[in-house]
Amino acid sequence: MKLAAHELHDLHELVMSCLNTITNMAYMLQNVQDADFKSILERHFPLHVRDYNMKVEFLNATQGAEEELPILKINGELDDFTVSPASVYPAVQPRTVVTNLNDREMATAYLLTLKRAGREYAWTAMETANPKLRSFHETAFLMSCSHAYDMWQYMVKKGYYPLEPADQTMTGKIGAVYQVVPEDQPQIQQYLSQHQNPTQGTNSQLYQ
Repeated sequence: MKLAAHELHDLHELVMSCLNTITNMAYMLQNVQDADFKSILERHFPLHVRDYNMKVEFLNATQGAEEELPILKINGELDDFTVSPASVYPAVQPRTVVTNLNDREMATAYLLTLKRAGREYAWTAMETANPKLRSFHETAFLMSCSHAYDMWQYMVKKGYYPLEPADQTMTGKIGAVYQVVPEDQPQIQQYLSQHQNPTQGTNSQLYQ
């Protein structure tokens, strides 16, 4: 596939990142103890392999990647998205001598990998000129977001990731600063009727 110079270098960095992610996930799948964590890894793993293979095809195939990444729905599992269900947050300290990673260390490593990958995909999508490659980066960003959300929820349930509600008084003060813009005003309606932005769906399709 014909690529601009910056697209090639960005893609190369992302391929290396994916190589690292798959290798680490393969290790985790063989060593994880928690059944819920293993189930998440098993569900995510094939999509990371597809993601990697598509990048390789963009590098090597004339037409780029022929496969597609699915746009995943966000599955909220917490009863309250502002309060951790864990009664305590287990203390942790970096280990300086390590022979094997424990589940908490692997979960932390995987979550941080997904967050970093998501930032890289978002930035690269903004810089990519080829529309097919740009669309791939956008979809890979959404995949990283969805997978990171799965891992974040898992870690919240375990007490590995603190979750506390914001101060309601401060929330009210900040919220009162900003006022909603009426979308039914003539100027906005005129622009909507004159210029239609192409859409592929709505945000309600990204969660369930």
